[in-house]
Amino acid sequence: VAASRSFGKCGCQEGMAIVTRIDTTEVAEALRTQIREDVGAAKVKPKLVGFLANKDPAARKYAEWTGRAATKDGIEYEIRELEPIMLESAVDEANSDPSVHGILIYYPVFGAAPSFFGGSMDEQLRNRIAPEKDVEGLCHTYRTNLYRNVRFMDPAQRQKAIVPCTPLAVIKCLEHVGAHDRGSSPPMAGKTVSVVNRSEVVGRPLAAMLANDGATVYSIDIDSIYVMSKGQMTRTEVSPDEAVRQSDVVVLGVPSKNYKLDAALLKPNAVVVNVSAFKNLDDSNASVPFTYVPLVGRVTVACLERSLLTLFKQYHAPNRPTALLFDSLDSRTLKAAAAGATAASALFVLANLLRRA
Repeated sequence: VAASRSFGKCGCQEGMAIVTRIDTTEVAEALRTQIREDVGAAKVKPKLVGFLANKDPAARKYAEWTGRAATKDGIEYEIRELEPIMLESAVDEANSDPSVHGILIYYPVFGAAPSFFGGSMDEQLRNRIAPEKDVEGLCHTYRTNLYRNVRFMDPAQRQKAIVPCTPLAVIKCLEHVGAHDRGSSPPMAGKTVSVVNRSEVVGRPLAAMLANDGATVYSIDIDSIYVMSKGQMTRTEVSPDEAVRQSDVVVLGVPSKNYKLDAALLKPNAVVVNVSAFKNLDDSNASVPFTYVPLVGRVTVACLERSLLTLFKQYHAPNRPTALLFDSLDSRTLKAAAAGATAASALFVLANLLRRA
């Protein structure tokens, strides 16, 4: 029978194992306090538009959380519900609307359905959002930068690249518990991580981000396991159980109530982060102390707002330092000249235009 008692950060004792449960409210509130300050100082209220074109209850819950948080934090939020077939044209309209500063789509929409243009329909939708409005960092530009460990959009390193919100939320939680040390270079040096999920929205980008930060990452999916280090991804014969036994951090993101990782596999003092809507951990057999982060949804929403503020400052705010990126060519040329843009910046602008042509 599991017994519980307080251990500061919501700790409890289950059987013989001490489990330290982390309440992520503190992580989210730290981010949102800064967001409220930034929104309060803005001359124009940032506007976020979310497109809901499915019946997925998890997607609707995410949309509701986003709306409540945005309203509380002073962000203008609009949810637009529509049929999937109308989504592409609706995104194009929002891309061209100067009053819209951020766009997100609540997935899945078409699931794995293929696109006429190659890849999946959902992938085409991710790429449809203009980079200067992509708060989830899932378009081709940001995905390419993430996997190549390119963290800025300009040579002067003033324009930050956007990264996916849930992977970023996981990293913020790891920072909070001391498993990701921003004061070290790299922050995850010497750490081993298992990520049980290889989706293009959560598991794979998270594994790449952690690998780029110095970790050795086992990327585990239903039919394969790969080991990832900075810039490298190779198949391995290591079993999922063996990978978990080696791991300082285990991230669980299986979208099924039937999957449960046996906590008996954990190494002492491991950190377990559950990003699935379902509890992916069976802690009834836990025998070693570990830290458990059961929910990251609040932090994901805070990271979404943070990304919106970053895009707003970089590309939309009236007093932003430069308005070079993602405008028309004529506007770019005029603004570059007016701002005395450097030759390097001008070349960067043209390169972005050619890539998007």
